[in-house]
Amino acid sequence: MTLDEIKAAIQRGDYEDGGIAVLSEYIQAHPDDDEALTARGLRHWSCGDRAAAIKDYLAALRINPDSKAKMALKATNEILDYYNKDLYNP
Repeated sequence: MTLDEIKAAIQRGDYEDGGIAVLSEYIQAHPDDDEALTARGLRHWSCGDRAAAIKDYLAALRINPDSKAKMALKATNEILDYYNKDLYNP
């Protein structure tokens, strides 16, 4: 199965876990595929596992510094760095 086929199946909602297990199997077979790592990172983020998402983004950036993971990591950092002084922040 190609990465594009996996992404299409994820879009259709074919996997209960959001496709993380299938993407992990694909990454195991293709460890240098930065696009697959980015896709898995996005799936982790959407499932609420921020640490795993950041780990995948960083791994993708080590493989390809110009990867789409660069923008995903930037957006992640902006979200995590958000501070609103008008709200209660301990």
